[in-house]
Amino acid sequence: MHRMGGITPIGPFSEGELLIILLIILIVMGPGRLPQLARALGEAMREFRKAVSGEYEREKRREQAENK
Repeated sequence: MHRMGGITPIGPFSEGELLIILLIILIVMGPGRLPQLARALGEAMREFRKAVSGEYEREKRREQAENK
């Protein structure tokens, strides 16, 4: 991993850039909405992983079978 001036890059962003992005999100969204935002982001990531792994389709078929 390449170090730039004491800041370790994380993916396409350095730690400093991530901190600035998080600070802007905090200012725009407000501290009260951050838990909601984090929860929604977590659910979206979970659904995406399910869809990629094929689990989403299996779960949907299982729910349809239960509803009949």
